Amino acid sequence: MIAAKRSAPIVLAAGGTGGHMFPAEALARELVARGAAVALVTDRRGQAFGGDLDGAGVATHRIRAGRFDSGMLGKVRGFAELLLGIAQAGGVLRRIAPAAIVGFGGYPSVPTVIAAARRGIPTLIHEQNAMLGRANRVLAPRVTRIALSFAETARLVDRDRRRAVETGNPVRPAVAAVRDIPYTAPAAPEAIEILITGGSQGARVFSDIVPAALAALPDELRRRLRISQQVRPEDFERVRRQHAESGVAAETSAFFADVPQRLAKAHLVIARAGASTIAELTVAGRPAVLIPYPFAADDHQTANAAAFAKGGGGWAMAQEGFTVKRLAEFLTELLAAPARLASAAAASHAQGRPEAARRLADLACELAGWCNGNGGHRADLQEGAA
Repeated sequence: MIAAKRSAPIVLAAGGTGGHMFPAEALARELVARGAAVALVTDRRGQAFGGDLDGAGVATHRIRAGRFDSGMLGKVRGFAELLLGIAQAGGVLRRIAPAAIVGFGGYPSVPTVIAAARRGIPTLIHEQNAMLGRANRVLAPRVTRIALSFAETARLVDRDRRRAVETGNPVRPAVAAVRDIPYTAPAAPEAIEILITGGSQGARVFSDIVPAALAALPDELRRRLRISQQVRPEDFERVRRQHAESGVAAETSAFFADVPQRLAKAHLVIARAGASTIAELTVAGRPAVLIPYPFAADDHQTANAAAFAKGGGGWAMAQEGFTVKRLAEFLTELLAAPARLASAAAASHAQGRPEAARRLADLACELAGWCNGNGGHRADLQEGAA
């Protein structure tokens, strides 16, 4: 079967952080594979995303997108940027006449989704976190459908919940491939692989706490450790030296290009609780200790970590209680109990949504009028085999 392009594109509205851009990229690739025309409307920070998909024929359009910072001046500037962004987005939508709009939260999605709703274009928003973000709270009453990553999503009001469906949060294909790699809990004297990641910029608190906590483990347990720890560049030498002095076999780097491979080997992950991190953990089916970033907007990482822990996939620790003593005591008990690790891995796996990109694409195609009633894309999207 050879996919045929539609003339009216599906527009993705996303920008800012990777947490919003990663699922947008996953959806774009799924839609392109189905033969749909796709365009991206983004801001300055999201501009690089368009370059990744130029080869797939995804057109990128840049608009202004301000945020409402604190103080009267910040609010006035944000409102002015929003009005300008809505006008710019309206111009883009008039030119390309899209079949549907998909917004991914964050301030850069707001102008395009509002402009589309005003024009009666079908609209869908995707929420990556376990708490509806500020931008999506503004947009939710205006849109046609709402896609959720978590079954229980806080701050979604009842009148909007009726238009919501759980799709999950799309992950990279390399991570999705880890799902089929079985998890085997480490039994003595086997090595224990631990992956420590603090998000795209690393986490200073992990550099401060984790090496000292591992050094405090019993000798027989410490000798079994194989650590992959992401660190900030300025912390690299300090963390490397601490691991070496305590006799822990560790590889440290500011960036690991092979995270899916390290995730596949990991018996335990210590990480922040960003939406993309949890999506990858659950698709891979790996247990984790999550330390939410306490300054995230609306403290949404705490909600993410709580949902993950409630499902049995791992454990959540507030940063204020994340101390050397507590972590060392916790790891001493946990790493000596392979059955607990195996149980958490199975629960994490059960929470995974490997079909998230497909389900999100089904929703987008349905809004565009390209799907049948069963969620498949309509026959006129494809040409018959020669």
